[in-house]
Amino acid sequence: MLSRTASHLYWMARYIERAETTARLLQVGARNALLPDIGGGFRNDWEAILQATGSLHAFRDKYGETKQRNIETFMFFDTENPSSVASCLAMARENARVVRTALTSQVWDGLNGAYQELQEFHRTERSRMQLTDLTEWTMNACALARGGIASTQLRNDGYYFMGLGFSIERGDNTARLLDVKYYVLLPSLSYVGSGLDQTQWVTLLRSMSAHRAFNWTYRGEITAAKIAHFVILNTKFPRSLLNSVQMTVDSLDHLSRGYGQPSRAQSVARALLAELAEAQVEDIFDEGLHEFLTRFTRQNAEIAGTIQDTYLQGEPA
Repeated sequence: MLSRTASHLYWMARYIERAETTARLLQVGARNALLPDIGGGFRNDWEAILQATGSLHAFRDKYGETKQRNIETFMFFDTENPSSVASCLAMARENARVVRTALTSQVWDGLNGAYQELQEFHRTERSRMQLTDLTEWTMNACALARGGIASTQLRNDGYYFMGLGFSIERGDNTARLLDVKYYVLLPSLSYVGSGLDQTQWVTLLRSMSAHRAFNWTYRGEITAAKIAHFVILNTKFPRSLLNSVQMTVDSLDHLSRGYGQPSRAQSVARALLAELAEAQVEDIFDEGLHEFLTRFTRQNAEIAGTIQDTYLQGEPA
């Protein structure tokens, strides 16, 4: 496969996953903002969302005050924000358009249809659109695209480049969703273990569509340690950090066998997988959740950079 084609498939998948995560972050912010502010801590929940995505300064430069309506506009509609739902779906569709012959009609129709519906949203009065409707629509549109890929795409190298895009982006995004929890509690630790703390953990699970799966997996009291284990180390949860890295390794292994030679990307990804496979929740909390997530994000980005250098030859998104 041409590196240019591989690059477009890889980035198409990353943008699909990123659009969904932006919608999930909006859900986290909306739900956390409904919780009572009992004093102390970092309780501007919308600002916490922007902190976790690394877009706080860009938002302030354009909008100033962190009001919910401004953040909804910035994270859903603003095409100048590269991580907004509108930007991500437009870029996913553009990457798909360039390599349309490498995609089945079901995948293309799903992405193109979502893009056309998004254009209708731009022409609709904002007062008629609820945030929950927008986020649910985004997750359904992304699920439709992923479902088309899973059920109709040939299992060739293109499929595994898309798999790499999904897994790399998912690992980064799960870490960012977890980091929102960290930012919301700063700078006081007095609420760790409190009712507010527990409610925020449950809100995080719900934002990842994982609350029921968590209850199926763990019995007894809901604790931060159980939730951290589920979201970071549990291989049965498809959005866990460990499972995301495992998906990356599997895709790289398929490409290596297909091309008849190992790659440096395999070595880097396997090193992170081995570290996570041996990790314990207690060690993560001893290091500090934010510090662990920051380090994971950096290591995941290193894998992405190695994939770019190995297979995509610096092709732009």
